Amino acid sequence: MDRLGSFSNDPSDKPPCRGCSSYLMEPYIKCAECGPPPFFLCLQCFTRGFEYKKHQSDHTYEIMTSDFPVLDPSWTAQEEMALLEAVMDCGFGNWQDVANQMCTKTKEECEKHYMKHFINNPLFASTLLTLKQAEAAKTADTAIPFHSTDDPPRPAFDSLLSRDMAGYMPARADFIEEFDNYAEWDLRDIDFVEDDSDILHALKMAVVDIYHSRLKERQRRKKIIRDHGLVNLRKFRLMERRYPKEVQDLYETMRRFARIVGPVEHDKFIESHALEFELRREIKRLQEYRTAGITNFCSARTYDHLKKTREEERLKRTMLSEVLQYIQDSSACQQWLRRQADIDSGLSPSVLTASNSGRRSAPPLNLTGLPGTEKLNEKEKELCQVVRLVPGAYLEYKSALLNECNKQGGLRLAQARALIKIDVNKTRKIYDFLIREGYITKA
Repeated sequence: MDRLGSFSNDPSDKPPCRGCSSYLMEPYIKCAECGPPPFFLCLQCFTRGFEYKKHQSDHTYEIMTSDFPVLDPSWTAQEEMALLEAVMDCGFGNWQDVANQMCTKTKEECEKHYMKHFINNPLFASTLLTLKQAEAAKTADTAIPFHSTDDPPRPAFDSLLSRDMAGYMPARADFIEEFDNYAEWDLRDIDFVEDDSDILHALKMAVVDIYHSRLKERQRRKKIIRDHGLVNLRKFRLMERRYPKEVQDLYETMRRFARIVGPVEHDKFIESHALEFELRREIKRLQEYRTAGITNFCSARTYDHLKKTREEERLKRTMLSEVLQYIQDSSACQQWLRRQADIDSGLSPSVLTASNSGRRSAPPLNLTGLPGTEKLNEKEKELCQVVRLVPGAYLEYKSALLNECNKQGGLRLAQARALIKIDVNKTRKIYDFLIREGYITKA
């Protein structure tokens, strides 16, 4: 009975003949009744009827060979495996080197056969499609489909983002410094020899088992990072910010338990609590309507409109009382008038600033005719007026902060002050403005 033999072309990879101890060359014989370990004979020893211990010459046997076609009638199984090994050694596309290593096929034959049977084979494509459909059907009924990071960042070694990711290199799925980094040291002096006693051999095997368990823990931690999408921290933080403050606090608290459950289950847990907080707010709003004696939603809309109007009137009275305290300060009056105009036009009111020390603040900078003013939007113009910063300098500072934020994946106030060598209060105002407007993100 013919069987598939070893595919390696190196005779030293095959077991030796039990009769003459020579390296086996295909075809060779395997006894079907002896073993384990398997009993192999070369053709010369088999024809002489070699017998050894329990092996008899009349035992049934198998002919081990790989000289038969698999995918193409002109290619044997041995050549198929030789082609795969050559592509692995020389790299995909280096067909001339592949042909030189095989010695039995030309460059064009290797490329044509590999592309036809291993790349564009419809059997393999249908199998992959079936696996994808089965995976999609498995998660079709889940409420929140989870997608891990598909385009991981590649931060520089000494960047802030690399330190935040604990030195993880997503493109290699590896750490600069591995978890339990010195686990291999326990194996450096271990050597298995034939003279070892049973106890010493068992101790060495125990050390190897311990090392394997430490490797499993290392791989488990990497799997958690990949499965939960923790590689791209910037995207992960943006996902957190879509939740209200209460859910963000819960997210931070429950992050340590994410390794216990899968990514989909963890997201379901967070989403369910976000829904709970939303329902609680809705119940509280309905209870407020009921306390006010409201029984239909038409009256509720009128109530909300009147409540908003009352809040605006109260805010105006509060602002007026604040300005009256500094009526002698013309700058404070101008700020109050500007804030009142923002409220009347429907914009968010600017913060009223007044010095408690009694000093009069400097008047806003006049930007008329200054170069670079046309490149600013209204909010940036207001910032430059309040901070008394010329538009050209502001644009230069803004560009420097944006570049550093993109490079580091985030920016701290201390880093902004190191980049901008101006008054620290002005730097803070510029930094807060860019954070508030979404130009940069806080590290």
